[in-house]
Amino acid sequence: MLKTITTEKLEKYFSITKQALEKAKVAFDQERLEQAEDFFDMAQRYFKDAHYFVEKEDLVTAFAALNYAHGWLDAGARIKLFKVNDSRLFTVDN
Repeated sequence: MLKTITTEKLEKYFSITKQALEKAKVAFDQERLEQAEDFFDMAQRYFKDAHYFVEKEDLVTAFAALNYAHGWLDAGARIKLFKVNDSRLFTVDN
């Protein structure tokens, strides 16, 4: 079954990723600060790209960019570049 990417679905994922960005931004591992900043920068760039694609009415690419943004955040959380423990926003154990 083919599912449609709706603006409602995008809004939901924009909200979740925005929350994750806000949590990660203040949770950098200070001992690996350069790497944490790099992962966070990539997540922010993809998040910004997602907004750009929404403006261009390319919802598929916007959704893909959001998934990349959150993927960078999840990867950073899993390797503890971001000291977070919110399993609702990240793929980490509480």
